Formats: sequence, C-alpha cells, structure tokens
Amino acid sequence: MNCVGPGVKFSKKPFVLIAGMLPSLRIKEDPAPDTSPQNSVVTPTLGFGLTAAYKHLAFQVPFYYNAKTAVADGKWNPGIGLGYKF
Repeated sequence: MNCVGPGVKFSKKPFVLIAGMLPSLRIKEDPAPDTSPQNSVVTPTLGFGLTAAYKHLAFQVPFYYNAKTAVADGKWNPGIGLGYKF
C-alpha cells in the first residue's frame, strides 16, 4: 500500500508528475524458524520515486531500501505500481 508523501509536483491539467517520498506498509513473511523471535508481518517503510497521473489513473516507480541482514547485503529495490488517484 502506497501513499504519496511530501514532494515536488508539476501539474498541467489533466496530467500530474510528482517526485517525492512514498510512505508504505510492507507485508512480508519472516522465514525464521518457529523457535526464534520473528519480525512483524506488516512493517512501515519509506521510499522515494516518481508518480505520474492522468486524470484519476496513477502510475508509480518507487525505490525502497532493504537493510543488510546476516544472510544478505543491503540493496535498493525498484518497483512499479498502478493505482487510483483520489
């Protein structure tokens, strides 16, 4: 789930282009063994990216950072999204 946070907006009706922060809720199952403590299934995260909208149809290209863990290096992950603009 994404919402557009603070950013820079360019608007020329009916088009809108926003470059800004994207607060999100990440839903991820923790593959840790049942005997060890597990992370929450839903975690908040903050990314950045571009959002383009035409009338009420929105297209996003977000980038999120996954922190380093004991088994994986930290890295930036791009994504894409299609949505409805209220």
